Amino acid sequence: MSDAPTSAGCCGSSSTSLQESSPEGTGARGAADLPVVVIGAGPVGLAAAAHLAERGLPFLVLEAGAQVGASIGEWGHVRLFSPWRYDIDPAARRLLEAAGWAAPDPGLLPTGAELIAGYLSPLAASPQLEPQLRVGVRVEAITRAGYDRLRTTGRDQAPFLLRVRDAGGQVEEVRARAVIDASGTWTTPNVLGATGLPAYGETEAAAWITAPLPDVLGADRKRFAGRHTLVAGAGHSAATTLLALADLADAEPGTRITWALRGAGASRTYGGGDADQLPARGALGSRLRRHVEAGRIDLVTGFFTHTVRPLAETPQFGGIEVTGHSPDGTERTLVVDQVVAATGFRPDHTLTGELRLHLDPIMGTTPALAPLIDPNEHSCGTVPPHGEAELAHPETGYYAIGVKSYGRAPTFLLATGYEQARSVVAALAGDWDAARRVELELPETGVCSANLNPAPAGEKSGFATGISGGLPAQPLLVTTSQSSGGCCS
Repeated sequence: MSDAPTSAGCCGSSSTSLQESSPEGTGARGAADLPVVVIGAGPVGLAAAAHLAERGLPFLVLEAGAQVGASIGEWGHVRLFSPWRYDIDPAARRLLEAAGWAAPDPGLLPTGAELIAGYLSPLAASPQLEPQLRVGVRVEAITRAGYDRLRTTGRDQAPFLLRVRDAGGQVEEVRARAVIDASGTWTTPNVLGATGLPAYGETEAAAWITAPLPDVLGADRKRFAGRHTLVAGAGHSAATTLLALADLADAEPGTRITWALRGAGASRTYGGGDADQLPARGALGSRLRRHVEAGRIDLVTGFFTHTVRPLAETPQFGGIEVTGHSPDGTERTLVVDQVVAATGFRPDHTLTGELRLHLDPIMGTTPALAPLIDPNEHSCGTVPPHGEAELAHPETGYYAIGVKSYGRAPTFLLATGYEQARSVVAALAGDWDAARRVELELPETGVCSANLNPAPAGEKSGFATGISGGLPAQPLLVTTSQSSGGCCS
């Protein structure tokens, strides 16, 4: 099929043809009357849409997946550690309640699937959002109409031009006055290799390597039952998988678990145990520690993955050999049936190659935001609230918000993403007082960790105790054994 863009299909009157993209056409039409394009229909993207609707700004939401919250749908079996009262953006709540929506029980912990069904889908179906939402539409590139990255004169007055492809392969171009990129990082996980580059053989061994948060006790049970699994990673997504595997081992003889860490120990994952300021976080670490000390989980520290080598043509007929180097150069090889790579995520900046972005060389976020979220200095709860001022790039009108805005830092909270959306939309509306005003306070504890002992069905969780201000806690990663991922993976 030809990649020549059309002006029909995906996005109605917001689509343009190549012939309309000349600098002369841009100057004649301008950008002021065009919509703000939001990339991604997850919680933060839809929050941005709700704020845009509330302020009466024209907008368009483009979602690459087949449904809203498509990435969340891939870990729909996972139970959030934060109850409903903390999982809903304020503008979205106002929009929904005005239409008669009944909020779920605020004390219950939803799964990812329940978050979609009980909140994201009703929000997307609202009359304010539904006509402006397109699913199955992937943004492939963003530029300025008639401008590459080199050209300057008149640049800020030129509309943004987004090249998009629908599920049928049809390519179109969409004009925008501004772009809010809430596309997330779920589709770009970090590699298994310890250097930031793929381990030798990692690409060829893809069939033996599982992405984060497999449904160990549900849909993926057969893959793990009675087999030896290596979990690589020190964050809460790794802890979630390890605890689910430990539960599986109780029911399925022969199920073995090895946990590989680059660090010298697991204290970061264990947390404070009984002395932890948040009892739920202590329960997570204490349970994991007990499994390790009892020998049910084999912990390997100082393991920097270097090479992976399949031992058969397919995983059905053999396992995989994983070789790592320790800091002193000692080599160690682990032979397992499969690997779960719980090594975190990174943003994909390829679609903005023609925009003038200023990215911190370490974090891959804006230089103003980088020191505020540096995981060497901050946990989730110590990241200060921030907004448009910290998210702005030299490319006026482009903002990355949500987890993508954090680059490689794993300290993101959904509450912070909602505050980003509020501030950025206020700026786009010209309300600079609201854009600069901080409307979020996060306690240093109580929002970065998980309750690994979920409340029974119908019973309210007490996890919210100690979380001040009625603020959303992070809604990422938790299985029936629960964990807080995303924030601190």
